Amino acid sequence: MRLAKFTITAVILGSSSLLGVPAASALDHVVLRRDGKQIEVAGKLLVAAQDGGLLLMARDGVLWAVTPDELVSKSSDAAPFEPLGAKELGAKILADLPAGFDCYETAHYLIVYNTSRGYAQWCGSLFERLYMAFTNHWTRKGFELSEPEFPLVALVFADRRSYADYARPEIGDNAGSIIGYFSLASNRMAMYDLTGTQALNRTTDRNSAAEINRILAQPAAERIVATIVHEATHQIAFNCGLHTRYSDCPLWFSEGIAVYFETPDLGSSRGWRSIGTVNTTRLAQFRQSLRSRPSDSLVTLIRDDERLRKSGETLDAYAEAWALTYFLIRQYPRQYLAYLKTLSEKTPLIWDEPETRIREFKAAFGEDLHALDAEFLRYMGKVR
Repeated sequence: MRLAKFTITAVILGSSSLLGVPAASALDHVVLRRDGKQIEVAGKLLVAAQDGGLLLMARDGVLWAVTPDELVSKSSDAAPFEPLGAKELGAKILADLPAGFDCYETAHYLIVYNTSRGYAQWCGSLFERLYMAFTNHWTRKGFELSEPEFPLVALVFADRRSYADYARPEIGDNAGSIIGYFSLASNRMAMYDLTGTQALNRTTDRNSAAEINRILAQPAAERIVATIVHEATHQIAFNCGLHTRYSDCPLWFSEGIAVYFETPDLGSSRGWRSIGTVNTTRLAQFRQSLRSRPSDSLVTLIRDDERLRKSGETLDAYAEAWALTYFLIRQYPRQYLAYLKTLSEKTPLIWDEPETRIREFKAAFGEDLHALDAEFLRYMGKVR
């Protein structure tokens, strides 16, 4: 997931810096100047700061964080805010891409691609199976999800190079080494055709669903496909009400859920035998990390996002995020659901202090984190 904390100067200082934004249906119009260009955006105002900064959701789902010095003008009219439909959205995206792209629609997804239509259809089928599994899972647990306000967009490039060229302005020079990502700003996933990966591809016929499944069911492809499912899980979570974009949902929590869902079963027509089975890759990493795990590991994981962002610590942190998610969902399901509801209601662009995160976690799972950590380690020691 592509994470960024856009600064609207006063907003990050706390809720006292926010002005109320009425829940109106009017269409807001913002003119801003950025990188020497004047840009006009129509959408829905989500956040207004006392210093004049704004957070606007455009009709295509893109979030615009506008600083006071960028803002040229702001107005609204009586026309209601209406998200772009799939066809309008597809036309808008195609206009910004090189020639050769096309669109493929499913019930919830808009796949924009310049690879084979067969691969676009395979992606659409995979994502719809994930969507059904995800929504069924949380609905059965008692969490009320919402239908996505916008079509879920996935950009699928024919090869790694063209994907990296597209991704580099947003995710930097590491774009070529990242298989795919979900952008909180644009609300879109981006990836490339995995069947062209040299280590997997042994044929030039990659158009049929059967052949695509054959290629991607290889053991060498498991982590590659899991990465795409991981990012697609983020997209669903942020569009169905599990999380709110640009809110301070703890990174261990959002990533823990994505890792919990990330491994598909491509040998099954349903895509998954069951949700939340043991993630053997993450379990192995977690057990390896126990050799040097500090006594305050649980506290440092939940109090801020540093360990999941810090180079050299991310693998261990992601593994522990999965393990903690696995443990809490199984051993404390009612408390986990209450904690999930608390986090889902976070306001965009308000960043909690570490003490707030600790307090909210304790409110859900108990004051004695040392005892909980000991129980967590005992439980995970028995997981196979």
